[in-house]
Amino acid sequence: MAVKPVVLALSASGEAVAHRVAAVLGAQVHGREGRVAKADAFFPNALDHARDLFAAGVPVVGVCAAGILIRAVAPLLADKTAEPPVIAVSDDGAVVVPLLGGHRGANRLAAQIAGALGAVAAVTTAGDVALGVALDEPPAGWRLVNRTDAKGAMAALLSGGGTRVLGDAPWLADLPAGEAVRLSCTIEAQADLGADHLQFAPQRLTLGLGCARDCDPAEMAALVAEVLAEAGVAPQAVQSVNTITLKADEPAIIDLARALDVPLRLFAAAELEALTPRLANPSEVVFAEVGTHGVAEAAALAQAGVEATLLITKRKTANATCALALAPAPITTLAGRARGRLSVVGIGPGQAAWRTPEVSRLVAEAEELVGYGLYIDLLGPLAIGKQRSDFPLGGEEDRCRYALEQAGLGKNVALVCSGDAGIYAMGALVFELLDRGPDQMGVTDAARRVEVICSPGVSALQGAAARAGAPLGHDFCAISLSDLLTPRGDIIKRLQAAALGDFVIAFYNPVSLRRRTLLAEARDILLRHRPAETPVMLASSLGRPEEHIRYRRLDQLDVDEVDMLTVVLVGSSHSRLAQLGTGPRMYTPRGYARKIDGDLAAG
Repeated sequence: MAVKPVVLALSASGEAVAHRVAAVLGAQVHGREGRVAKADAFFPNALDHARDLFAAGVPVVGVCAAGILIRAVAPLLADKTAEPPVIAVSDDGAVVVPLLGGHRGANRLAAQIAGALGAVAAVTTAGDVALGVALDEPPAGWRLVNRTDAKGAMAALLSGGGTRVLGDAPWLADLPAGEAVRLSCTIEAQADLGADHLQFAPQRLTLGLGCARDCDPAEMAALVAEVLAEAGVAPQAVQSVNTITLKADEPAIIDLARALDVPLRLFAAAELEALTPRLANPSEVVFAEVGTHGVAEAAALAQAGVEATLLITKRKTANATCALALAPAPITTLAGRARGRLSVVGIGPGQAAWRTPEVSRLVAEAEELVGYGLYIDLLGPLAIGKQRSDFPLGGEEDRCRYALEQAGLGKNVALVCSGDAGIYAMGALVFELLDRGPDQMGVTDAARRVEVICSPGVSALQGAAARAGAPLGHDFCAISLSDLLTPRGDIIKRLQAAALGDFVIAFYNPVSLRRRTLLAEARDILLRHRPAETPVMLASSLGRPEEHIRYRRLDQLDVDEVDMLTVVLVGSSHSRLAQLGTGPRMYTPRGYARKIDGDLAAG
């Protein structure tokens, strides 16, 4: 889904303009604390806030000096084809400057804002300024076939050359006439494309696909290639890949949509069945199988619209079917629904600096956030304005089940976890529910067909280790001391095995309000196998303002000093505390000392 822009208001002098811009874009206003009276969300530091939004792929419109936005995002600049728009608007609303992402929507946004404010859009992109159009970013419903040639073609036009437009494309009507560059506007495949010939394909074609379960993706790709070749059309003229909801998780169909770089859209059997009178090859066999007289033809027509015709009727191989529909004009809106997506994300200990850009992007793209309320709150501005479903501690199964079923409706959902979602968090439960059948209290078939993305986060043990120094420099393990889901006897066996193996141990869930004895038992078991002076690190509220780090000897580990927000790192028999001027740092040597000592002896 497209991510909505965020409008930043940094001062009272620009506050009114920020709200006017937000109204035009249907966006939210984020205001600087203490400087702005009214906003949807507030932030303490403009540079950090703009940087976090940019890293998450959120378009940023700042009502402020352009330099502030430039300094904020400069450390993150790497790929202009992927970076979101950044736009500066003067406090008085007189000037709108697209700073980044001119060909990814910034120029259009700037023009939209300027039009509403009666301002000047200070567009500096060469093509937009000189020609009024960017040839490498055609409008919705069009696609450039030979993108790599666009730069040379644009340079030729900017040098004074003209164009010859072949076909109907109103958006190219104002280009200067000439013979320097040909611009073909057609769905037909062109064989002679080169640096002086650009093809813009109107996206008037829709592919409808069907297949047997586990169809070979290569078989599907070959069939589609044959159909496009038979039609004599450019693949870039295809607007979408379409199928029945039952096929939402077919790798052959998913891979084909990804290869064409177009949306995959899904239609219910009843929606496809309503199109039976328009089908060239209705099938009673297909109806008996899936509830509609056709999948490929019906899905292509469902997307292409009521005035569309079948350019290629159903073609089939042993396991795949394909049809191609032709709409009378470029298609700019999508029918059907998307394949649902569940992003299982770990946000780290909570501070934005420890949250990965990928997690921030997935959260920004999500329509709905699901999780324990505190964890969603820790997302700060990224959560503002999004639908959220908060679940209490202890509601883990309900949380995961709900997230999967919402994704099964075609929504983009993020399941928010602290630390890393795959380490003592919700990742495993998500896949356990997916692995169960309906008769085993699993999830619905629709939920089982969603895309599941797992994105890593900074785990508590990593955060604690980084604060300590390098306690995980050698073999280590993690043990949860919670006996809610794991029998107490199993925990004791694991403690004994880890003690015997002399692992550094990270204890998760060390205590709770009712469980206070297992940590003391763990201490006593470990003392039978490692020295009393073994260093122990206690890290509470990692990454938050109230973070508290301290070190203890193993024999002096006091359970009453530990709470539910504390990670306990117990060193191995080889772990040490290096006494530095700023305090102790904990590390576990890996064996380099033997090499160093050997070099000393040799010297």
